[in-house]
Order: sequence, then structure tokens, then C-alpha cells
Amino acid sequence: MIAMAKQREQSLLFDAPGPRALKKIRIANIIAACVFAICVIALLMRLSNPPEGENQLSWVLWNPALESEAWIDFYLPGLWMTLKASLLAVIGSIVFGLFFGLCRLLPNFIIRSASAVVVEFCRAVPVLMLMIFLWRAFALSGMKEASYWAVVLALIMYNGSVVAELVRSGVGNLPNGQREASLALGLSEYQSLTQIEMPQAIIAMMPAAVTQLVVVLKDTALGSIIMYTDLLQESRRLGSMYFNILQTLSVAAVIYFLICLALSWFAEWLPSHLKNRTAAPTEADPVAPIAIMDPSNVNQMAVADEVKELPYGGTPRKYHVHHRGTNASIHHWRHTRYLQGYDEHHLKTGDETEENSKNTTKSNRKDNAKNTSKHHLKDDPKA
Repeated sequence: MIAMAKQREQSLLFDAPGPRALKKIRIANIIAACVFAICVIALLMRLSNPPEGENQLSWVLWNPALESEAWIDFYLPGLWMTLKASLLAVIGSIVFGLFFGLCRLLPNFIIRSASAVVVEFCRAVPVLMLMIFLWRAFALSGMKEASYWAVVLALIMYNGSVVAELVRSGVGNLPNGQREASLALGLSEYQSLTQIEMPQAIIAMMPAAVTQLVVVLKDTALGSIIMYTDLLQESRRLGSMYFNILQTLSVAAVIYFLICLALSWFAEWLPSHLKNRTAAPTEADPVAPIAIMDPSNVNQMAVADEVKELPYGGTPRKYHVHHRGTNASIHHWRHTRYLQGYDEHHLKTGDETEENSKNTTKSNRKDNAKNTSKHHLKDDPKA
């Protein structure tokens, strides 16, 4: 079903390519892959034999960037500082975004205008500039860990403004009937906004908000400019010690990539999970009954044949022939006679009759075999 829905959505966006278009696309992909492979080979050759300096692919430079001491003393502490700043920034961004997003939707003109100014200012100023301004202000005021709080507050201001716009757009995309129905029920505009519209908007904006987590995580790397000891800063310190800055930054890039990839997978999984949690339960479509003598109605035909195979023609049923239902399973239907209402004593008599007939057949076969052997002995003169 999901694949069919995706194909239907793609067919609505653009026409399916024909044989010639598919051939051109295949040729273009092959050419692009060849060009990419050539560029990678040229880059590796350049790194292995640079015009100045050592071979960047040698194990002498990669070993200090991958050994356990590098992870314990540099990568893991830097990763912890990155995750700590990101987690606090995410929580603050959600609170900031929900508050100012709600204020931008209130009927009060003054509150709505002031919130719009704050949100637009935080969105317009670059994150790095906010970090530098806050860092200088906190350092001059004598605050401890000025770089950490500057990074966190700058990320909260920027990403919180993005969340506020997501909240506002989520409420704006709801049908007008939501507010009209709540007002008709006697709720105020504030109650309608907080109790009816905001919960739906939060669920609708959740995938985009999770995607914003990737932006928060990557923007923490800007804190290295204001001397914040995050993963990037620790990688640079390690590279300056062993003169292998390229190798240490490559390891840091792989760590960033893996974390962002996990967040991207979570952002893709969340919409389907929320859809299953918020969608109303659906009932299966009713199935039309099948006629008794329809060839596809093997159940009723098997029940009809069952009576013919019973000894003495069977006994009347206690239930109608439709007692099993047209969609019931007929596996082992011969062993369900008692449930269908047959006479138990009559069935035992029939079973005994069947056993007697089997014994009689076996004895007749033995007698015939003996008579045949005697007849052959008489006819054979040598015997």
C-alpha cells in the first residue's frame, strides 16, 4: 500500500519517463559515476603525493587520530560538550518557539507585534554573530563558562524563532472550522487556541521540528570560533599536536555524519508513528455473502458433500447449513460433525460399521490369495 501511494504521488508530480528517457537517464548516471570516480582517484593521488609535505594517506599520520588516547582525551569529551549544548539548546528552542508562536497568534495587537519583532530579529541575525555578541557580553560581565552559555543562548534564539514560525504556520494551516466550532461551543479565542488548535499544530510540526535538531547539532561547531571546546575544537587541538589536522577533522566529520544520519532516520520514522497514533480506527469493508452453490464457496459445498458420505445418509442437523458462515475455514471439516449437531451414537454405529467392512475386506483378500496359490499348485505338473 505504501509503495502504491508513493507511485501515485510521483505520477501526480511528473509523468513517468519512457524508454528513451530511461535510457538517457541511465547513460547520464553512468557518466556521472565515472566522473566522480575519476575525481576521487585524482584526489587520493594528490593526497598521497602532495607537492609539499608528507603523504597524507600514510599510517604515521592516521594512527594518532585513531588510537584510544585520542578518543578518551579529545573526541569523547568534545562530543559530550557538543551533545550537552545541543540538548539544552533543543529544550530551550522548543520552549522559546511555543511561547512566541503562541504570542504571535493572540488577539492582542501589542503582544502580537512585540513577538513578531523578537522572532524576526532572531531569524535575521546570523547565529555566529549572536554567539560573538553574547560571548563578549558574558565575558565582560565575569560570567563563568561564557562561551558555553553564548553558544546555547544563540542557538535557542535562532532555532526558537524557527520553531515559532512552525507553530504559527501549523495553526494557520488548520481548517477554519476548528476555530468556528470551538467558538460556537462557547470557548473563547484563547481557549480555542490553546486547547483545540495548538495540540494539532504541534503534532503537525513535529517532523519539521525534529529535522531542526540536525541544524542545532551542526551549528554547535560554530562555537569553536569563540573557544568553546566542542568536538570540532578538540579535533583541531589534537591535529595541532601531531600535525595531522586533516586526519583528525576527517574523524570528527564521520562522527557528525553518523549522529545526523540517526536524527534523519528518526525524523523519517516519526511522521508514520504519529499518523498511526492520531489516526482514527477504521473498520474493514463488509464482504458480500457468497451463494451456496457458487464454485468459490467451497465451505458450503464441503458441508453438503459431508452428509452424502455419512453412513445411513446422516441425521438431521440441529443448525442451518449456514451455521458455519461463508468465510469459515474448512480445514479438518470432517472432524467437526459433533459441533454441527450430529447424533453421537449414530456416528459411533457408523464408525463400527466402517471398521467391520474393513475387516471383512481384509479377510476376503486373504482367502482369495490362498485360493489362487492352491490353484497354481494344481495346474503346475512339476509341482
